Amino acid sequence: MAYPILNRAQGQLEQGLPFVIYKKPKEFEIKGVFQRDTQLHSVTDFTESGFVFAPFDTVQSPILIQCDEVLSEVFTPGNISTTKNPLKKEVGASESYERMVSRAIEAIKSGQLEKVVLSRKKEVRVAASALVIFQRLVHAYENALCYLWHHPKIGTWLGATPEILLKSRGNSFVTMSLAGTQMVREEVEMPEWEKKELHEQQLVTDYIATALQDTTTDLKIGDLESVRAGQLWHLRTKISGRFEREKLGTLIRALHPTPAVCGIPTKRAKKFILENEHYDRMFYTGYLGELNLKNEVERSTNPRNTEQKAYRSVLESTELFVNLRCMQLDGTAASIFIGGGITSDSDPWKEWEETENKSQTILKVLLD
Repeated sequence: MAYPILNRAQGQLEQGLPFVIYKKPKEFEIKGVFQRDTQLHSVTDFTESGFVFAPFDTVQSPILIQCDEVLSEVFTPGNISTTKNPLKKEVGASESYERMVSRAIEAIKSGQLEKVVLSRKKEVRVAASALVIFQRLVHAYENALCYLWHHPKIGTWLGATPEILLKSRGNSFVTMSLAGTQMVREEVEMPEWEKKELHEQQLVTDYIATALQDTTTDLKIGDLESVRAGQLWHLRTKISGRFEREKLGTLIRALHPTPAVCGIPTKRAKKFILENEHYDRMFYTGYLGELNLKNEVERSTNPRNTEQKAYRSVLESTELFVNLRCMQLDGTAASIFIGGGITSDSDPWKEWEETENKSQTILKVLLD
């Protein structure tokens, strides 16, 4: 294997022990959190410390991998050879998804919903191992959180997601609204966004800002920007502010599930999803990442101030990502989860086509 940390992960797999290895966006370091027993730990009040993996359905508790051993290793970025998979109209899958989208559009036009995010599951056979797929993700997606998560009592998940749910250090936080998707065209420097995509993005931004008003202070809404993740463009707006440290759980619960993965209003959208998708999302559109990890921070950034530079403080930080562009791996069978936001301007065929475009993130590193 290319990196010793992957050998450590292989050992965990062979012993049937929980672990996660991951690379954050725009960082050149692979980190690993390894647990020494098979106990299934849950997050109860968000004072716990470790790597959290939460399902879409908030009725179920997030899973925590404890930091019995933490490793990190620098890696060398590079490209991998991939093959584009042409879009094909899968008659059964596409027609079923289009009918579901049509029902959603009717519900939106009748005033029951403003927006709903609908998803589907795509089953494929793979020959590559989990560790090989992880390495491909790391080298292919510089601007995403790439991860391999395993617990013998839950299963094996991998993904490459660009969407931050929450980043906090001390009592400051940053989150984002992310919506709209376009395939990258190399001849076009920046994408042009349609009315439907801009409207969807604004709905998400407004909802998050309203949801955080009562739990945060100094709330600031950033500018709308286009960001690239692999071969996809997204619309993004950063949102920042301050919160009381003991209310971290309140803040996370206010954000999850976001309108970008569920809909507006949340309760009605979730009800529509559970009644119409006819499958269990599990950890797809949940969240994952570092929870309450301690980091040393220099009190002064002035290199000449040696006295202050020697004085460091320890702050707890949390960095959580929405679990998009992901898959569950079971031997040689992979389940890919993909979806898209539906508004009154949606077109059922285009929505199915968008899910196919999004599936390329995982498919191109799965298929040899």
